[in-house]
Amino acid sequence: MDALRRLSTTLEKVPALLIAIPEDHAAKKRAAGKWSKKQELGHLLDSACNNHQRVVRAQLENEPSLPGYDGDGWVLLHDYQEMDWKEIIACWRVMNEHFLRAASKVSPPTSKRKLTVEGKKMTIAFLIDDYLDHLLHHLRQLGINISW
Repeated sequence: MDALRRLSTTLEKVPALLIAIPEDHAAKKRAAGKWSKKQELGHLLDSACNNHQRVVRAQLENEPSLPGYDGDGWVLLHDYQEMDWKEIIACWRVMNEHFLRAASKVSPPTSKRKLTVEGKKMTIAFLIDDYLDHLLHHLRQLGINISW
């Protein structure tokens, strides 16, 4: 899958770009009611955790129906705003490597398997592509544009 190659390249390039962002800049909120860079990357960490489970369960179960998650609630619960920026980066990288490992086991026939997330039916291939699109969207919010 092209999405997995692109994710792998993203994981090679992005950590150094994130580490170059100073801690105080990462902690600053863009506006009232908006996430800081720390919180935004924390959201991507939570997304990796949730999507990892979806990819694994869709490979092991017959058409699983899986819940969504409260992104704002997860960000608040994990208190990313108070975490060390480099720790968030390291956790994000490791969780995405874990996601990539599980997603790499999806064979072409398996990629067509169905699952339901928050009532929306999709294939595993769609889930992986959508995950990468979501990741890239939030990285752009952090000021990071990746090209392959």
